[in-house]
Amino acid sequence: MSKITVWFIRFALIYFMLSILLGLQMSVTGPVYPWMPIHVHFNLLGWMSMMVYGVGYHILPRFSGVPLWSDRLSYWQLWLANIGLVGMAVGWVVRSSSGNPMVLLVFSLVEGLSIVFFALNMFKTIKAAPTPVKK
Repeated sequence: MSKITVWFIRFALIYFMLSILLGLQMSVTGPVYPWMPIHVHFNLLGWMSMMVYGVGYHILPRFSGVPLWSDRLSYWQLWLANIGLVGMAVGWVVRSSSGNPMVLLVFSLVEGLSIVFFALNMFKTIKAAPTPVKK
């Protein structure tokens, strides 16, 4: 597996464990803000999306028969996705304590940019796939 695949899968497993811990904490205290949206996003953007990114970076170039369009973009996406997600978690805490949504908004945009980077990299990778020859 490529390094980018391994890193995305490692982060996915870390977010999975963190979301389970938050879920256990909420089972005792109840689904209170800001823990519930952090738990949900660690599950969806952390555990599930990071796993999809890792598997996508591993499988789609092999299925298309061409190398990944941009390794550099995949590393940018890795770091922006993690910075965005952790920043969003901090943003929910800030919003809960002060009512200010700006931290959450900024890091949501960072997360969104990482998703655009993934989509661009995948579109460019699969677009380059040669058409199968009919026999």
